[in-house]
Amino acid sequence: MEQINKVKSISIWIFIIPFVAVNACLILITQFHEVFPNQEHIIHNTFPYFDGGTSISRTARPYPSWLIFKPAMFLTSYFLIKYWIYNKRIIEFFDQEHKYKTKILFFGIASAIALTIHSIFLGIKFDNDLYKLFRRVIMLSFIVFEIIAQAYLVASFYSFKNKLEKHINSIFLQLKFFLVTTLIVVAIISIPIISLPGDNFLGINLKFLKHALEWDYFIGVITFYLLTFFMWRRAN
Repeated sequence: MEQINKVKSISIWIFIIPFVAVNACLILITQFHEVFPNQEHIIHNTFPYFDGGTSISRTARPYPSWLIFKPAMFLTSYFLIKYWIYNKRIIEFFDQEHKYKTKILFFGIASAIALTIHSIFLGIKFDNDLYKLFRRVIMLSFIVFEIIAQAYLVASFYSFKNKLEKHINSIFLQLKFFLVTTLIVVAIISIPIISLPGDNFLGINLKFLKHALEWDYFIGVITFYLLTFFMWRRAN
């Protein structure tokens, strides 16, 4: 089935492109200080996946980091749109009237649009509370739409799992289920914390926790697409 091959091919790029781009920006801003015209932008000695020493946007928005980050996110958004369209067609192949197919497409494309908008406005500064709220809402929208789309997709595949036996490795479908479940639980716990204005809550400094959550959650979200690549068997 041609759509399966397309999803398999696209999914690995949805993992590789943002992973390489984000970590390239991190390495650039922490190790190659001389390429930054404004030395106030450089960062020293941090591995944010563990210590939360910086945010993803902090590494990606200065010049020349955004030259890597923005094109990579635009390309990722394009692949995400294709990914969700092809998955809708796969679902229709196995169950033409499946109840989740429209929701999957809506939330999947909405997440790609939110990622594009976030990338466009990254690095653009306005000292305006409404603008800051807008950026926060767009980023949270991307996360929420993405997780909803992933959850509906996994639920759809489980609903006709017996029809997929010849096309998938069921172990990776199970891993996708556990991954999405974990992402939902973490989101429910962490989104209220991340959404708080400022970095202090009842005297507790949340800055480093927010940053570490951002980096680790990013890895979790794109790992879904890596599992997609391994889940599907290439169709003849």
